[in-house]
Amino acid sequence: MKTFTQVYAALRRKNKGQYALLTGCCFFSVLLITAYVCMMRSPTILSVLPEGGDSRKQVMMIFVLAVIGCAVFTTYAAGLFFRQKSRETGVFLALGASRKQLKRELRRDLAIISLGACAAGAILGGPLAWGLWQVFRALVVDTEEMSLTFDPAAYTYALAFSAYVTAMLFFLGGRSIRKTNIMDVVQESHKSEPIREVKHWYGWVGMILLAVGGFCGYIAPAVFVRGLHWYPPEGLTAVFYLPALVGLYMILLHTVANGWGGKRRKYQDMISVSQMRFQGRQTVRNMLVMTVLIAGAYFAAFYAPMLGTGTMMGYDARPVDYAYHFRADQDIPQEGEVRALAEEYNVSITSWAQAPMARLAVDGTRQVETEESLGTTWESVYYEQAKSDLFLSESAYNALTGEDLNLQPGEIAGIMDATGDGQGVFGGEVSLVTNPFTGERWPVTMVEDLRNDLLFGRYVVDDADYKEMTASLPDDWREEMVFFNVENDQETYDFAKALFYEIVDRSGPEVALYDSFDPIAREIELAETGEYFLDPETCEKYGFPSIDYGQRDSSNFRLYWQYMPQFRVLDKADFVKTTAVFLMLFLFIAIVCFSAVIVIAFTRCLTIAITNRRVYDDLRRLGSPREYLFHSARSQVRRVFLVPMVTGTALIYAFYTMIMYFNDNRLTTGEVAGLGICLLLIAAVSAVLYGVYRLTRRSVCRKLGIG
Repeated sequence: MKTFTQVYAALRRKNKGQYALLTGCCFFSVLLITAYVCMMRSPTILSVLPEGGDSRKQVMMIFVLAVIGCAVFTTYAAGLFFRQKSRETGVFLALGASRKQLKRELRRDLAIISLGACAAGAILGGPLAWGLWQVFRALVVDTEEMSLTFDPAAYTYALAFSAYVTAMLFFLGGRSIRKTNIMDVVQESHKSEPIREVKHWYGWVGMILLAVGGFCGYIAPAVFVRGLHWYPPEGLTAVFYLPALVGLYMILLHTVANGWGGKRRKYQDMISVSQMRFQGRQTVRNMLVMTVLIAGAYFAAFYAPMLGTGTMMGYDARPVDYAYHFRADQDIPQEGEVRALAEEYNVSITSWAQAPMARLAVDGTRQVETEESLGTTWESVYYEQAKSDLFLSESAYNALTGEDLNLQPGEIAGIMDATGDGQGVFGGEVSLVTNPFTGERWPVTMVEDLRNDLLFGRYVVDDADYKEMTASLPDDWREEMVFFNVENDQETYDFAKALFYEIVDRSGPEVALYDSFDPIAREIELAETGEYFLDPETCEKYGFPSIDYGQRDSSNFRLYWQYMPQFRVLDKADFVKTTAVFLMLFLFIAIVCFSAVIVIAFTRCLTIAITNRRVYDDLRRLGSPREYLFHSARSQVRRVFLVPMVTGTALIYAFYTMIMYFNDNRLTTGEVAGLGICLLLIAAVSAVLYGVYRLTRRSVCRKLGIG
């Protein structure tokens, strides 16, 4: 070797494991972020996630967690690389090499690592997302709308994260070269980051902060919006979760430094616990990232069982097998045509009920918003005609349900769902009903709410009142509701699909409307702003794809068409197809987050093995048996896996339960069943993570020579 570059290259080859570890960490982080953002910004996904909807906010929230986790993980890997490399840097400086020479060589290495790893991660991120999506389509469900397309603009997120990784590597590398004390540089790789003294009250105080922060963060939006009538700037309410993050950090500190066994376990695992403490700050950082990612992964993974369980139980609880409604001005199949179609498919209709409904204006309050520098404020303004709702006469209600309702003139009853919940969209409180065409008004008195899933969101009035209220209404303000039952409901799928297609084919473009389209609200919006966000010609401007009869099997059509039939056999059989994009998206997110957790845990455990190899060699020379060394190594690996897994799982399960409860101050039967399925999911994922733990433990023991 004749040149400094050749000597440096020889040392690089000798320490190729360190270079491979850093390159792998950078590559994996950029790969995950790229795959995630390609999926998150895909037109396929955005077409079924309404702008400003809860699902899109959840996806973005978990993405932020993934970015933070991968950023911290990559920074930690880089710090470890430079600490391990500091010894050779110090030796070069002691032998007379200039910092300029070292900086030039290091920059060349970092340029190759950062550009190569980031470019490979960014290039392969898209194919990874596409490949996983195709696996989902092959194994779970495949529909036309699941054809995945990517938005090239999504790569700006990947480029931004790659720029962070590159800048971080060069910053940390430059800082390692700028150190002036050669002995400090040489000894850098032997320095530990011990935890300062941690009081025993850290544990219970951390739990309190965790509970308080989670609760405050959850209710903060409601306090701002409902209590203060203020829509705060995006992200401000996330500040209220900070006490929970601080509490989580304190719990992890207490776990690493003190444990939870009390004085009786003070001297158990003394060596392994002491080793954990000497690398405590690094360990706690990694545990914090893993805990947050596990929480985010489970939050996404819970979406499918919670949605599926509650929805399926709702289908089974429906009072009739088939229900559909249509506007009176549409040429929709009537009883004779439906029975004839049923005969073609050998389906026997056992009962038939049909009743008229009418759309009338009702009073209520509307939120009038005012844009301000610190956000948007709103105030409630009373309108005699705030919106419209569908009305039935008491005889029509009795004919459809078989109940014997008897209302007095001037009385009105709202119909809730089977659980008695308005689902946040129906209050069931009206004091004034107006015929929008004649202008006549009728004060009404609310009576006890009714319950029926298929008639949810409608009102019932006395027969005489109904006749008077609906006088002079045109056909496009009148509707028909049809209920019928069949024999062997679960064997009538082909008939249900044929009837559904027939209803769609005979519906005109004037009823291609979203289920929340309201003609009264439309008139108010047109008068105040000049446009209505759910009009077919403007809905796409506001992030709502238009209702397209040509896409009658798409999620958007089946979930949001105002006149979508409710056929139990069709809804149950096609549930996965209808919600496929939602289910696959959140499953993909969970896989990405769990993958990051596995890589971080595996890397951290191998780091512990490399750092403590000399300690284990000394213990072996002092006569420690293999069983003791194995027990010590297992204890450290178990803490790295077990603590974040238990903490993150318990945290998100409790938080999810809190969300379900505070939605309506109770847990419904469907929600309890869904939470039970989530427990089974936790058991399955925990089994997988336990398998990864066993493999990691074996690798660590092999590194330490005790395998």
